[in-house]
Amino acid sequence: MAQPGGAAGPTTPTRDAPAIPEIAWGSCDDGADAFDCASVEVPSDYDRPHGPTTTVAATRLPATDPANRIGSVFVNFGGPGGEGVSTLHQLGEQLFEPSVRERFDIVSFDPRGVGQSDPATCYPDQESEFEATSRMLTELPTTRREEARYILEAAQLGFACTTTSPDRFSTASSANVARDMDVLRQAVGDDELTYVGYSYGTILGATYGMLFPDSVRAMVLDGPLDPREWSGVGSDELVNTRLLQPRGAHEAFAELWRLCEEAGPAGCSTASLGDPAAIAEQVLTAIQDTPVEVPIGDGETLTYTYTTLVFDTFFSLYGVDGYAPVADFYTYLAAELGLVDTARSRTAATDLDLSRFHRRVEDYPSVGTQLATFCADAETPGNPWAYPRKVAELNEQYPHFGLARGWLGIHCEFMPLQDEDAWTGPWHQSVDAPVLVIGTRFDPATHYDHTAPYASLWPDARTLTIEGYGHTTLSVGSPCGHAAIAEYLVNLTATDGAACEAAQPFGPAEPATTRQELPGLPFAGL
Repeated sequence: MAQPGGAAGPTTPTRDAPAIPEIAWGSCDDGADAFDCASVEVPSDYDRPHGPTTTVAATRLPATDPANRIGSVFVNFGGPGGEGVSTLHQLGEQLFEPSVRERFDIVSFDPRGVGQSDPATCYPDQESEFEATSRMLTELPTTRREEARYILEAAQLGFACTTTSPDRFSTASSANVARDMDVLRQAVGDDELTYVGYSYGTILGATYGMLFPDSVRAMVLDGPLDPREWSGVGSDELVNTRLLQPRGAHEAFAELWRLCEEAGPAGCSTASLGDPAAIAEQVLTAIQDTPVEVPIGDGETLTYTYTTLVFDTFFSLYGVDGYAPVADFYTYLAAELGLVDTARSRTAATDLDLSRFHRRVEDYPSVGTQLATFCADAETPGNPWAYPRKVAELNEQYPHFGLARGWLGIHCEFMPLQDEDAWTGPWHQSVDAPVLVIGTRFDPATHYDHTAPYASLWPDARTLTIEGYGHTTLSVGSPCGHAAIAEYLVNLTATDGAACEAAQPFGPAEPATTRQELPGLPFAGL
């Protein structure tokens, strides 16, 4: 956990410059034929630039007009703990407008501790982790006994992470990820960084700006988090009290049912049952005592609990396309729980993604990849036994989502490893280049109220508001927003205070475009 004593941040001028590697781009193992892939060795600790190294996996999508290429656009998709390589392979060819694709290589990387980079793991192997954490990661505590059990299991996980991968957890801060990105920036031959960061990626962008203010060409900072609240130096508040995530989810959830009622039974199935918001609360109350067996195909079922429903609801609000399926699913559950006449509801479960919940011997996709950077960066309350009261207070203010998101950080309380190079402030930037800061009005994960404070930290921030629903421009459905990003990246022009319309959850289908809208990215960190 980051300590208050680190408020001044690391001192970078005395560091020896690390060697800049040559990147040996080659084919990608996952069949992403349009992309190049590489592994790059960077210093584990930049205080020892010629000491032990860690592996960072990178990928690029080459520019379609190399003769007029400007450089590279580095992309971070959020998290922390979000994979850059696999996500770029999934989204890369639709990620930006053609004008960006023509002029830039699109580059992303798995941050240290994540994915195909050397991952921060918490158990000897994946099977051991699953056995140890399956209940803790899928059941939220709602009684005193469950709260005590949850804290003790968090302690076990924290101890396991600390003892399994101490080398990786103790160097996983955003500051070191930013230093890795600067090494990669130089390795691809760019004099200055052009960067797009979504969600947590805005923290990485702000950190890079503090460490390398003279190396910035352009930054798109989409779904901003106020870095002062992220680092929280001296705070004993819950992390998500500071970050406003429960409030954002609560407000988006209310909008879901307001829009459902407005759409009526023809547009939203839950409106056929009565007051949609009231039906939703009845479902959330009833499922706490009566879990529902939901068919998931091939004759199999999933036991759907209160925890499962709240988490699925939260992550489905990440994208405008998730609103209608969530409403359909609540309609289905209302019937299964006997709250309404089954003849008035849909009788089949909707196609929700139900898979998201499920001494170092091997590297594997560990929960540690989501914890490592977060625990290195963020101040937490410092007293694990204060969480039940604080979470209860948060849940009183923002029902369901205070409980679902308030426990974020409990595992960090039991991880004494510190990254001495973590940057925890100050955050007022000296970057001369203009940056584009984008906030979405009803974003469940990065609250719109962080947009202006974040922009105020930059000497020349141009703000763009997306009048829509979902988490970042990856998922809100705004051609205007994508065009503004392209204009800024290519020509470095953007209008401060601009606004863009976006798709409506229960409205008519938008006309087809050449650009496919992208799904939300439900990374568990943010």
